[in-house]
Parts: sequence; C-alpha cells; structure tokens
Amino acid sequence: MKRRSVSLWAACAATLAWVACAGTPSLEDVEGLLAGAGSSGESRLVAGLKQALEVGTERTVSRTSRTGGFFDDPAIRIGLPGSLDKLATGLRAIGLGAQIDELELAMNRAAEKASAEATDVFVQGIRQLTIADAQAILSGGDTAATEFFERTTREPLGERFEPIVAEQMQGVGLVEQYDALVGRYTALPFTQAPDLNLESYVTSTALDGLFHVLGTEERRIREDPAARSTALLKEVFR
Repeated sequence: MKRRSVSLWAACAATLAWVACAGTPSLEDVEGLLAGAGSSGESRLVAGLKQALEVGTERTVSRTSRTGGFFDDPAIRIGLPGSLDKLATGLRAIGLGAQIDELELAMNRAAEKASAEATDVFVQGIRQLTIADAQAILSGGDTAATEFFERTTREPLGERFEPIVAEQMQGVGLVEQYDALVGRYTALPFTQAPDLNLESYVTSTALDGLFHVLGTEERRIREDPAARSTALLKEVFR
C-alpha cells in the first residue's frame, strides 16, 4: 500500500489509537475507516476522525450501559450525595443499612439504562466536527477528544438522559425506595427531609461517569504503547 504523508498517518492513527482502547479493531477495520474519506488530506482527516470516533463512542456506551457498567466500576459508581450523609448515617444507625445499599444500586441501574441512549447524541456531535475541531483534538492534550465531546454533547445528553433516568427510577423502584427512606428518616427526632432533586443528581452523575470513561480510554492509548495493538499503530508510534 502506498505510504501516505507522515503527518496524515500520525493524525489518523492518533484518533484510531483512542478507538482501539475501547475494543481494538483489526487492521482491516482501521484501513476500512480510512477508505471512505475524501480526496484531500484535510477532508480525509476529518472523515476518518468522524468514523473512528463513532466506533469508539459506540463501544464506550456499550461498556457503561451493560448491567454493572456503573455499579461494578469504583471510578464511576454513583454513591449517595453529600447532602444525604446525615440521612444515610441516621438510617444505618437504626438498622436500615441494607436499604441504603439498595438505593445506591437502584441509582446505578438507572444510570446504566440511560447510558444506552448516548450513542445517537454522540453521533450528532461527531457530525458537527470541523477541520479546526479535528486539528485541535489531534494536537491537544491527553483528553482533547473527551473535552470536545463534553463541550458539544453534555447539554443534549442531559436533556435525553433525564426523562430516561426518571423512567428507569420508577422501573427499579428507586422513587419508592427513596421516599420510604426519607419518611423513616424524618420520623427520627430533630430531622428534616433533605433538599435533593434525585433525577437531576443521577443524571448529572451518570454523565460525569460517561465522560470519565471516555477520558480514561483516550489517555491510556496516548500514553501506553502496549495498547497500540495493530500493525498500523505500531508503525506510526515506533
């Protein structure tokens, strides 16, 4: 295969390297992503970047949306917010620790269900990618792609997530669990109901977790030669 310019190779490979950490594509997959790009260097760069990022985000969403995607990952597991520390402490003191743990599990299950909706929003963000965006991502810091996604998709993701979180909260019994625990807590002397919008909290924390996963994967492939597992990546990053 005819060798492309080093700058274009490096630019596209840097993008594809990030994708590899989310579930490494084969060399054929990598070259297939580049095959449909435009004729000029810049248009090839943008088209290749868009396609590569679509693959990467779909795989990232798959990771977070599976059962345990949030709950089994200590880095993104959703715990009770600090505003509920007194509630949790008070209820654990009267033997309701298991119910507190179930509440946390239900929050994470809702986040996992909502994460499945992220792909379409990410794809819309990718389609808006410009040459300037692509160049900034490829020449930026170790989480430049993640920062691009957060800047362009967090708001629409929040709008998509919140009603799904609300629905999933009902489906896993989170609202009933929370209301019951608040009722038990406010029955204790000298207590008052906490001021918390549980839907907004779970939505915001789920988004934090999603972008954390993206950033971790991007950073690893930029820093870890062992993650460069295709012939193309080994050639470019030798």
